Amino acid sequence: FAGNPLLIDLHHLYRQGLLRRPAASPGFSEYVVDFNEVRRYKHQTLEQAFSIFQRRRPSVEFEKFCQQEQEWLADYALYMALREKYKKRSWTAWPREIAAKKTTAMRSATKGLAERIRYHQFTQFCFFAQWRKLKNYANENGIELIGDMPIYVGLDSADVWANQQNYLLDAKLSTPTQVAGVPPDYFSETGQRWGNPIYRWQNEDGTINETLYDWWHRRFAANYQMADIFRIDHFRGFESFWQIPAEEETAIGGKWIEGPGLEFFQEMTKRAGELPIIAEDLGVITPAVEKLRDQLEFPGMKILQFAFDSDETNAYLPHNYTTTNCLVYSGTHDNDTAVGWYLSAKVPEHSKARLRRYANSDGREIHWDFIRLALSSVAAVAIIPMQDLLGFGSDCRMNMPSTTEGNWRWRCAERFLNDQVADRLLSETSFYGRLPR
Repeated sequence: FAGNPLLIDLHHLYRQGLLRRPAASPGFSEYVVDFNEVRRYKHQTLEQAFSIFQRRRPSVEFEKFCQQEQEWLADYALYMALREKYKKRSWTAWPREIAAKKTTAMRSATKGLAERIRYHQFTQFCFFAQWRKLKNYANENGIELIGDMPIYVGLDSADVWANQQNYLLDAKLSTPTQVAGVPPDYFSETGQRWGNPIYRWQNEDGTINETLYDWWHRRFAANYQMADIFRIDHFRGFESFWQIPAEEETAIGGKWIEGPGLEFFQEMTKRAGELPIIAEDLGVITPAVEKLRDQLEFPGMKILQFAFDSDETNAYLPHNYTTTNCLVYSGTHDNDTAVGWYLSAKVPEHSKARLRRYANSDGREIHWDFIRLALSSVAAVAIIPMQDLLGFGSDCRMNMPSTTEGNWRWRCAERFLNDQVADRLLSETSFYGRLPR
């Protein structure tokens, strides 16, 4: 539900009079993000803005925001204040009465941490004021925003701490008994053990866990205030999900468990209205997953980097797309860049040869070959990562699945977004009939 305070624009706070002088960037690299330094700098500056905010007359807009978002904001702000108090330890290591949200302990903590609670409410107020301005501007100019909604949430989060009845947790220790992941696949020989707690979809008597359904309804409602369409990461988990005993070190020892399926989305649509969703249908996909996706009429995903490792029947080859109701990507954030893929020693030469033949290419501009294949396909939407548009290599890769360090650090320096790149993209987009009408 919450927004990441690192995305708050400090220049905007200065224009609002919440900073005494323009925030000067302390020499950040224009190529990579140093998250530790960014956190230190941003949080220090946001504290200064909060100090000025506190000395002002009470803000009607702020109080209104806190009231409107009370359902999630109260738990989030208290959780963040407690996390500071307990030196960023996971809530599962907090004193038992706090971890278990005992009423007396909650009342005492809320009173004792009032100012820090207000600080975290303030950062959310700033985030959403700016985000809604951005979204409105985009929509007014005919641009829709696609959000990304992971099916699971992290264990060390306000969501799990505040809604423990929604997860498979040890009642005494508040630790997961089962965790999420996926079996061995293209990305990992031992599968991926994500470690997120598994949802308790049903009560012990087999009935629907209404508190979990209520939480999902609120989640959908809140997220569609932030974006227009959502890609649900790991969509297949709604049909069946890979459940791993918490004591297992890898994902190999897991098993498939039936998910909430069609009835879940029917109930969410009944409560929340239309849900514009993109189904991330990658990995181990069964006919049952495809049936669920098609029953809901959600578009799936086609990844061109997966198209050349087998034969002419490969489902990711553009000539095998059986519907326009899909999105085609040269690669996603989890893939190497197009150039990185082509130059990688791990990719068999016969796959590269198939791509060259399919694209009628000599391989000198392999990223543009990928782009043209995507644009010329029948897929309703073509998505090209910026790294592929610019022809960058593996050093600009966004994410490496199954790793927790060094990801999401790539930044695009402004000078790369030039007229030459824009004109070429415009030309190709126009040629393949993908310009807005």
